[in-house]
This record gives sequence, structure tokens and C-alpha cells, in this order.
Amino acid sequence: MGEWTADSHGPSIRGEGHVAAGRFARDLTVSLLLVPLSVTVAAVAAGVAVPGAFTGGGTRRWGRGRSEEARSQAQQAKDAAATAFYELDTAYRDLRITLETITAADSSPDARRATSRFASLGERVDRVSHDYITVLDAHDLEAEQLDSGQAHRARRELSGVTDELVRAKGDLARFEETLGPLVERAQAQLAQVAPAVERARRALLAATGELDAARAAGLGADELAARLAELGPELRKLNEGAGQHGVQPTVRRAERVRAAAEAISAEAARLPQRAAEIDRRLTSLRTRAEAISNRTGTVAPVLSELRRRFAVNCWQDLQRVPEEAVEAVAGARRALDEARRERAGQRLDAAAAGLARAQELLGGADEAVSRAGERLRRLNEVAADSGAEVERTRFVVRDAQRLAMQGRTVPDPRHAGPLDAAVVRLERAVDELAAGGRHPDYWRFLGELEAVRESVGAVVDAIRSGR
Repeated sequence: MGEWTADSHGPSIRGEGHVAAGRFARDLTVSLLLVPLSVTVAAVAAGVAVPGAFTGGGTRRWGRGRSEEARSQAQQAKDAAATAFYELDTAYRDLRITLETITAADSSPDARRATSRFASLGERVDRVSHDYITVLDAHDLEAEQLDSGQAHRARRELSGVTDELVRAKGDLARFEETLGPLVERAQAQLAQVAPAVERARRALLAATGELDAARAAGLGADELAARLAELGPELRKLNEGAGQHGVQPTVRRAERVRAAAEAISAEAARLPQRAAEIDRRLTSLRTRAEAISNRTGTVAPVLSELRRRFAVNCWQDLQRVPEEAVEAVAGARRALDEARRERAGQRLDAAAAGLARAQELLGGADEAVSRAGERLRRLNEVAADSGAEVERTRFVVRDAQRLAMQGRTVPDPRHAGPLDAAVVRLERAVDELAAGGRHPDYWRFLGELEAVRESVGAVVDAIRSGR
């Protein structure tokens, strides 16, 4: 629909490719020249023709009186049409704002139906308004040659279009009455927008302040500043409003911006603490690297003793421990050097990642070096007293058997079978160790007994869960 205005000179319409301007007639003063009788008689006696005077004395111009009366009635009809047009235009504009509010906040089927109904009403308003402009332009009530017939026709057509304008306005009013629930729901949702946007703006302002404080302390915050800058387009959409982007999308966007800004603010506030922690870890990990490097030298004697005293299976998997430990320590030192450079450049995230890599490498090297010494210790223990390991395993088996028989005279086959198999496996491991000669495979023996204890533990878990 076009945009209409009504000023002191009458209504006008703009839009849809044409400009039609109606002109209000100025108020006409109907005057009737009454010629004094004495002047008329004198003029007649003198033989002078007096306008409006006829033989027998002065008379009124009845034809002109009727024309002026018709013109006045047409002008009144024109004023009434202009008023109806202005009121329809105002009602339509107000209702359009209401529908925009509803559609911005509500995408339900009811809201879509209301929008479709409003579009139909808008088409009708456009037709009625076009008819009004057409009638207005068809009659020039200020024309001198306007006769009573033309004035009556203008009044009739203007009255008809006025009735159409009034009926269209009534339909708009009745439609507006049906929108009450939708308007209330939309207003309730719109009430969420302003607080959410305000929280997002406050969070952004706080994040900016924390970044400024970190930089003032001499700490680089480039990564955080870049993350804050990425929120700029989101803030611009928030400023454009829910009318353009919808209520719920705007609320969700505001919450995302708030959460991101608060995270940036918290990290910026922790920057001094993080920098100090990175400095501490750099020193600590360098010390640990030196210690592991020194311990790596003890692996060779341990491997030598394992080779000399025990079977190949007891030490074969440890052959590359010294080389692997040296490589891991070297890799950790390179990672620490990189972390130090990143720290000097105030790139704390990259420095922390380098420290994590160094710690992982040192952990692997430490575990490998410790594994060799732990292997020798366990093998020495079982070689000195293999019976202790056997008794420990037998105790676990007997304890599981007692548990399986609690409250029963005959064990459950689901439990008895695995326990009997564990006993057989235990005795077989003992026999194999005794048959090993001068260099029995103690490592296989320990592995078998550990497997027996694990299988018995699974049976115990099954019994307890069943009960």
C-alpha cells in the first residue's frame, strides 16, 4: 500500500508509481447582490441598464443560488471523504506496526495466519484508496463552469467512496480486536530482548576493560583481542534490533555474545597468573628433563644384569629403553625451547601447548626408565622366593571359592568352572617354573599368576553383582 498524508490543503497519496493530488475547494461565500429599489428606479428613469434588474424591478439570480448550494454540498462530501481517508490511513499504519511486532516475535501458525489476513486487508485498502484518489481527481469543485448537475454527481461519488473508506476502516478495527492474544505474547517475548542485549553490552565493556588492564601490565593479549574483535559483527546485529532479526534469534545471539565476552574477560583477568604459572613450569620441566637424562644412564647397567641373570623373555622388550629415553628427553627440550620463545612473545596459549608436549615426552621417558628398574626388582623378588607369589595367588582363589559356596551346598556352574580353571592354570605355572632349569622364565610366571588373579577377581565381581 502506498503512503498517504493529509495536510491542511487536503489528502494526497504517494506510492505505487503514480502521484495523485486532490485539491480541497476553498470555502465559497454565496452572495446575492440586492440592488436597492431607489437606485433601480432612478436608473430606469435615466434609461441606464442595471445588472440584475429587469422590467418591473430587481429580482434574485435563482439559477446561480442552486449551483452554489450544490457546490457547497459537494465540498462537504469532499471534506468527509478526506477525513475518512486520513482515518483509514492512520488505522492501517498503526495496524501494520502491530503486525510487525507480532511477526518479529512470533512464528506460530496463528501469527502466519494473521499476517496473511492483514495482507488481504491491505489489498482492499489499496483498492479503496485508489478509488478515492480517482474520484477526487475527477471533480474540480473550484472550477467556475461547475454546474449543479456536476456538483451533485461529485457529491454522490464522494459520498460513495466515503462509505467504502469507513467500511474498510471498520474491517481493520474488527481484525485488530482478534490480535489481542498475539500482541500480548509478542510483548512478553519482546520484554526479553532489551535485558539480554544490555547484558551482552555490559559483558563486552567488561572484557574490553580487562584487556586494557592486561596490556597496561605488559602482558600480550593479542589472541583475546582477536576473539573480542570477532564479536563485532554480532554486536552490530544486536544493534539492528529484533525487528530485523527476530526476537528469539536476537535473544540467543545476545546470550552467545555475553558468554563469549565473559570468557574473554575471565581469561584476561587470569593472564598475570597464567604468565607466572608458565614461568614456573618452564623451570620445573627443565629440571625434570635433567633428572631423567641423568637416570637414563642407569638403564644400561640394569639391562646388563637382566641379560646376565634372567631368560631372554624377561628383558627383551626393554632393549630400546635407553635410546627411547634419550630421544624423548631431547624432544622435550626442544618443546621447552619453543615454549620459552612463545612466552617471550606473550603468546601464552602457544607456550602452554609447548609445555604440555614437553611434559608428555618427559612422562614417557620417565616411565620407560622406571620400567627397567621395576622389572629387575620384581624379578629379583620372585627369584628369591617364588612361593610367596604362589601363596598370594592361592589365597585369592580360595577366598573366591568360599564366597561362591556361601549359602549353597553345590556351587553355581557359572562360578565353579572359571575358578577350577584358575586352579589348573596356577598349578601349571608352578610346574613350568620348576622345569625352567638355571634360567626359568620368571617374567612369564609372574604374568600367568597375575592373569589368574584377574580371572578370579572377575568371578568375585559376578557373584557379588548377582547377589
